[in-house]
Amino acid sequence: MGEKHAVRLEPVGIEFEVDEDETVLNGAFRQGLMLMHGCKEGQCGACKSFLLDGEVDLDRYSTFALPDYELDEGWTLLCRAHAVTDLEVELINYDEEILRSGVELRTARARVEAIEPLTRDIRRLVLSIVEGEMPFKSGQYVDIGIPGTDDYRSFSMANLPSDDGRLEFMIKLYPGGVFSSLLADGALQVGDELDVTGPYGVFTLRDTERPILFIGGGAGMAPILSLLRSMAERGISRPAVYYYGAREEQDLFHLEELNGLQTMLPGFRFVAALSDSEWEGETGLITDVVERSEQGLDGVDAYLCGPPPMVDAAQEMLMRLGVDEARIHYDKFTTTANTEE
Repeated sequence: MGEKHAVRLEPVGIEFEVDEDETVLNGAFRQGLMLMHGCKEGQCGACKSFLLDGEVDLDRYSTFALPDYELDEGWTLLCRAHAVTDLEVELINYDEEILRSGVELRTARARVEAIEPLTRDIRRLVLSIVEGEMPFKSGQYVDIGIPGTDDYRSFSMANLPSDDGRLEFMIKLYPGGVFSSLLADGALQVGDELDVTGPYGVFTLRDTERPILFIGGGAGMAPILSLLRSMAERGISRPAVYYYGAREEQDLFHLEELNGLQTMLPGFRFVAALSDSEWEGETGLITDVVERSEQGLDGVDAYLCGPPPMVDAAQEMLMRLGVDEARIHYDKFTTTANTEE
């Protein structure tokens, strides 16, 4: 362990201690503080903050997330920053309720209970915790260690936190994917054990009465389905609609459950759209479907989950239609560095 330094977060006035060997973000996670973040690898910019006082060393990061001119101005990425001195940090993107409601980071041992196909390129992976605990909130994710290496990949839970000791994932298969290839070629089998670390993520349901707009695609259904399952479990009856985009009809899954949720949740609608084939439902890019189907979006909370191009396009579209940027919550499923959702 290295030297310890104090970190003060403004404007919330929270103070905590970090070790110089850990990033500021990980130091916060370790103590149950859920700072805004995304990839944790210096690529998305979700944890970008302003350094009011002190010095940091930065691990490797993308200049897309932190351009050189912003670095010179005093901006930093908390997921890459190691404290060299005591720090005072101004949070730009934060939700104080979420920040203070984090769960302390932990690592648990889990056994593979099931590996099943959901579509031609998405697999359902179910793990059972056999050593330790992994409490989480609907919408969060964990890092799963890759056997025989120090690497990991990040995946969101699709199940409910009340499913004691169980974690369910939807994992897209990518050519050469470090983790997904273990599922594709049978290298990972039922009974194998893995390390999981978490929980991470701020893609959690905010406690408001506003209508909800969900937009997702592919394996991005996982955290959204967890939120919907949680709404049904808790009896939350806020108006909600879930727009799900896929390429072809064979890429749709969990339709029976989603249709059932329309009965369980008053005011909930599920709308699937196909971009590459004709069918009886909606067609076109999911963002186009939302734009021609919805009006008066200035009063909604929006939750977006899927590949970065879809999330970026949906953000732009929603802000153009009047949605407050602060009410757009997103989870980008990147495939580079240490993420593969």
